[in-house]
Order: sequence, then structure tokens, then C-alpha cells
Amino acid sequence: MKADKAQVTRLLKTARGQLDGILKMVEEDRYCVDISNQLMATQSILGRVNSAVLQAHMACCVREAVAAGDAEEKLNEIGQVLDKLTK
Repeated sequence: MKADKAQVTRLLKTARGQLDGILKMVEEDRYCVDISNQLMATQSILGRVNSAVLQAHMACCVREAVAAGDAEEKLNEIGQVLDKLTK
């Protein structure tokens, strides 16, 4: 992985902590909207992590493949990821 590991790790640990908090909220029968807000905050963090990983992939792996004249596979991978993001 070419993304900033410290940043990715920090964000993933934050998301994990939020998920633990959400589980506790569910167990305590907390207000639905409060739970939903926490879920959206966690999704936002995961989206930032995914963006960082994909940007690093394009900046390094895809760039290297293009320079080597072998970009087709990497471009297809990116296309598949983009398809998943829109579903």
C-alpha cells in the first residue's frame, strides 16, 4: 500500500472506535437519529480512507504502469472500483 500508513491507520482506528460506540448505542436503545448520525460520521471517515488509498494507488501504481506501457490492467481496476462507488 502506497498511502500514508499513519494517516490511514489513525482514521481506521477512529472509525473502529466509532463503531464500538454505535454498538453500545444500539445496545442501550438510544435514539435512532443519534445512531444514524454516528453511522454517517463513520461512513465519512471510511470514505476519506478509501479516497486516500485510491489516490495513492493512482499516483504510484497506475503511474508506474503507464510509464511501463502496461496501463490497461490498472485502468480496468480503477474503473471497477468507480463502478462499485456509484452503486
